[in-house]
Amino acid sequence: MAEIILAESAGFCFGVKRAVNIAFDVADQRHGGCTLGPIIHNKEMVKELSDRGVVAIDTPEEIGGREPVIIRSHGVKRSVYDELNQLGVEYIDATCPFVSKIHQIVSDMSGQGYIILLAGDKNHPEVQGILSNCVGRYYVFSNEEDLSEIAKIIPPENNNDICVVAQTTFNKEIWKNCIIFLKKLYTNAKIFDTICNATSKRQAEAHALSARCDCMIVVGDRSSSNTNKLYTICQKNCERTYLIETAAELDKSMYADAKIIGVTAGASTPERNIKEVLDTMSENTTSSVNETENFEEMLEESLKSLNTNERVMGTVASITPNEVYVEVDGRKQTGFIPFDELSSTPIQSADEVVKVGDRVELLIMKTNDVEGTIMLSKRRVDAQKGYEELQKAYDEKEILTGVVTEVVSGGVIVVCNDIRVFIPASQAAMERDANLEELKGQEVKFRLIEMSQRGRRRKIIGSIKSVLRDEFAAKRAEFWENCEVGKVYTGVVRSLTSYGAFVDLGGVSGMIHISELSWLRIKHPSEVVKVGDTVEVYIKDINTEVTPKKISLGYKKTEDNPWVILEKDYPVGTVVKAKIVGLTAFGAFANIIPGIDGLIHISQISNKRIDKPSDVLSVGDEVEAKITGIDFEKKRVSLSIRALLPEAEEVQEAEAPAEEEPEIRELEDEVPAAEEAPAEEAAPVEEAPVEEPAAEEAPVEEAAPAEEAPAEEAE
Repeated sequence: MAEIILAESAGFCFGVKRAVNIAFDVADQRHGGCTLGPIIHNKEMVKELSDRGVVAIDTPEEIGGREPVIIRSHGVKRSVYDELNQLGVEYIDATCPFVSKIHQIVSDMSGQGYIILLAGDKNHPEVQGILSNCVGRYYVFSNEEDLSEIAKIIPPENNNDICVVAQTTFNKEIWKNCIIFLKKLYTNAKIFDTICNATSKRQAEAHALSARCDCMIVVGDRSSSNTNKLYTICQKNCERTYLIETAAELDKSMYADAKIIGVTAGASTPERNIKEVLDTMSENTTSSVNETENFEEMLEESLKSLNTNERVMGTVASITPNEVYVEVDGRKQTGFIPFDELSSTPIQSADEVVKVGDRVELLIMKTNDVEGTIMLSKRRVDAQKGYEELQKAYDEKEILTGVVTEVVSGGVIVVCNDIRVFIPASQAAMERDANLEELKGQEVKFRLIEMSQRGRRRKIIGSIKSVLRDEFAAKRAEFWENCEVGKVYTGVVRSLTSYGAFVDLGGVSGMIHISELSWLRIKHPSEVVKVGDTVEVYIKDINTEVTPKKISLGYKKTEDNPWVILEKDYPVGTVVKAKIVGLTAFGAFANIIPGIDGLIHISQISNKRIDKPSDVLSVGDEVEAKITGIDFEKKRVSLSIRALLPEAEEVQEAEAPAEEEPEIRELEDEVPAAEEAPAEEAAPVEEAPVEEPAAEEAPVEEAAPAEEAPAEEAE
């Protein structure tokens, strides 16, 4: 007894089924209308529609009031849309979504200056419709020989300007060979594999089935491109391959002595035609249809009412702003996923979740046998799978990752594996009063601390704090194991006090004393750093004898020490611009660089004799002075304005006798003489910042002379 095997994907594809359903809906509801060209390449289907009032026309001029106009699944030229719009007629676009996608690709790419290469039959309506969307150069090829001719026109150096697409029903094997050829020729060409997934699957099945059969029957209209391609594929593997349109063309001699008979059908072949062929073959022979692939059983299975909450597999066929259409495996109903059933996380468009051609597992929510549709949900399947994964993670105390999608009363919502997990505010951060809004949109790590289910209600609670606490402890342990004096770290300023800044080094906090923040005198740490600043610090000291352990940090750098800068950039003899910052009876203090003041002795202020510095200078004046001496040990700098002035003879004559000069020199060094520092001028000396450490302010060096004249002040 012979075995008859029917290919699983025989019959209407999604695009054809969609167009046919639209046409019959128009026939039933409007009792009239027309299609631009045959709705599909099947004479019987076209005749049936015509009998029900929906006739096929060739041009818009033939509409003659027969509305609506249905654009067939192959699509039409761009000029036809323009003409229909100009005529103001009602039309319904039944173009296959896969074909529409190619229209968009060639329109976009040719608009960017790309040359379009299209694999297909140049006389096919689908190809003509695609080419009408090109705004630049294009070429059609059907094999490698055609590409060789095109290569003579387009030199290989143009490989950055080539875009390649294919007719949806183009032969997959020929396409693969052409792509290999193209990649050698145009290395940077942009290639889009636009062969319909259903077509690829149908051709692959036909190839595999024909290789094991003694006879192959291909059912379909001879004008159908994809049917002819199936015939060509089968004939390569099986010499006894026959193409028929209806069961009436069957002849017993075709399959009389065959042990295994294969049957496939084009995308435009109605199911009833396939069933008639199978029935005729069964009646005329002792053969029986393979029980595992019996067409009647398959048909019955595909048309039966589907149970809700059943999981099915499907292939994404097209995407619209509100729905995703799916070809459900083994079903003939049209499957669709509402937008809000795609994902648990907020999305802007469906293509963020799925793409055309994706294989997805779905949950049946609702069936409509009258309309032949199935409402599906991806979100709920993902949620079921996600819950199972979360249960396993809860049992094994695993750390999970999710995104905070909402801030709600009492905490936040984290979505993980398409499941909403509640994180209480007390478990959302290490700090009690943390701003939960800052977590929104962030990816976080968490651990499940409670899972329960009552009926359909699920209670899932997680903790971010639990993970943070573990990470904090691990960081502390690692820090104490590796820290050492002098090691440099990058940390974040967490708090400020009047005496310093506390820095988080990653699990451990250390303090920068206010004296270590700057080489200049500051009154508060906030003059240098702010809470939240990222700073580079080094360890000055580690005290492990106390609990908790303490770390002292250094922040100011040696290269920023003003005395280091002075030694490097301002040697003795350098002329500087200095600002007068203080006046005393014996001289003036001038700021050389931030952090260092120098003394201009009264004798070095002018080339003329003056009674007091204020006769010549005022606080705030900017002067040019020469560095005449630096004592790095005592942190003292001597300056001279006089050294930059010409010596005047009259000044020399007016000066004191030579024997008094040693006293002047002594004043320059120590200023000890009471007669040169009268009591009434001692007060300004006391205004000098004596209380400041010698390492920070130069004026301290002059405090000593003032203290050497207490007797004079007492007088």
